[in-house]
Amino acid sequence: MLSVFPQLFTYQEIAPVLLRVVLGVAFVLHGYPKLFGGFGATAQFFSSVGIKPAKFWVAVVGIVEFFGGAALLVGIFTQAAALLIAVNMAVALLVVKRKQGFVGGYELDLAFLAMALALLLLGPGLWSIDLPL
Repeated sequence: MLSVFPQLFTYQEIAPVLLRVVLGVAFVLHGYPKLFGGFGATAQFFSSVGIKPAKFWVAVVGIVEFFGGAALLVGIFTQAAALLIAVNMAVALLVVKRKQGFVGGYELDLAFLAMALALLLLGPGLWSIDLPL
């Protein structure tokens, strides 16, 4: 196999890092407003789709997204964070997005779910401070 980085690291070592960084940034940015600004609006939305008690679940989701994303960025508790994010995305898909169809609906959630599951299976890769499960 042709390698761009033949002596530094393998694709298998760098691929999880790419997943961690992209997914981590996305979830920090999704979790931040839930915890630090849009809590009430998100709670109203959760309540409108039947997720109750809404304030409790907004706090849980905000914590999972913000701190789970941060953990992925740093590479600590990677597989635990990936599992929690995968559960978060599975619920979003089943409760909110599935009726919206694929394009413009659940495509991004499904991609995030797949990325989280890949990290759960692959572990953190290079440049992390934890070990795979």
